[in-house]
Amino acid sequence: MSDKEEKKRQRSIDSELKKSSSSSSDGVKSHGEILKQQISEGLETYDRRSSSLLLSSITAGLEIGFSYLLICTVFDHFIGIISEDNSYKLISLVYPMGFIMVILGQSILFTEQTSLLTLPVLNKRSIMSLMKIWGVVIAGNMTGGYLIALILMWIGPRLGIFELSTVEKIAVHVTDHKSIVIFSSAVLAGWLMGLLSWLMTSSRDTLSRIVIIFIITATMSFTGLHHSIVGNVEVFSGLVSSKEISFVKYLNFQFFALLGNAIGGAVFVALLKYRAFVYNINIK
Repeated sequence: MSDKEEKKRQRSIDSELKKSSSSSSDGVKSHGEILKQQISEGLETYDRRSSSLLLSSITAGLEIGFSYLLICTVFDHFIGIISEDNSYKLISLVYPMGFIMVILGQSILFTEQTSLLTLPVLNKRSIMSLMKIWGVVIAGNMTGGYLIALILMWIGPRLGIFELSTVEKIAVHVTDHKSIVIFSSAVLAGWLMGLLSWLMTSSRDTLSRIVIIFIITATMSFTGLHHSIVGNVEVFSGLVSSKEISFVKYLNFQFFALLGNAIGGAVFVALLKYRAFVYNINIK
């Protein structure tokens, strides 16, 4: 496609996005309206200062730790009462707590923002600007995760709510897979998180948003899909407290989890949703 045709096509896309509105009498948002709002929200993030992005990302990393606090507490509480396999399924009921805090509190979480930040690139923004923001957000999320992991490993045993043996079991459970399995699992998790962002934009009230967050993240936990930011807290805690988790094992997990989450959100949500809208536009 020539530059002239590309510019013409982009004008048509921009025109459609500007006039996109809900065509449903019951207030349900149209595909174009959701896409327009997602791009707008993504652009707002691009316009934020790096210091603001970093602080918000650190906050998200800290807040997601409350999911880990509940995971360890519930798992430890039911040791000897139910099997470990059933305990891993049970923690899916508390796993969404940190996500609810982060998303409703509008802190910046990498996996929830992946598709949101990719859409402006598909529309106009440069890929380098996306890489820069992803770098800041990931660094912030992981830093917050390290801090909350250290705090929880100290306070948990002293409050008597979980032991470090529980930390080790959870870390081993998360990493006890081949790299290709972690990567594929992370792609599915990133896909779900991208859909979560899309569904959050389509919903209009807080209660429905809480339900959406709970359903999506509980599904991830129940099925054992790998989330790079929660997983960072889980595996880093194991790295610090147990000889079962080596630094190489931690890096291997984190690399494939981040890569899979990024691909899942960017390709299977942002790209497909955007192209589905674009292919329906007549170039004028």
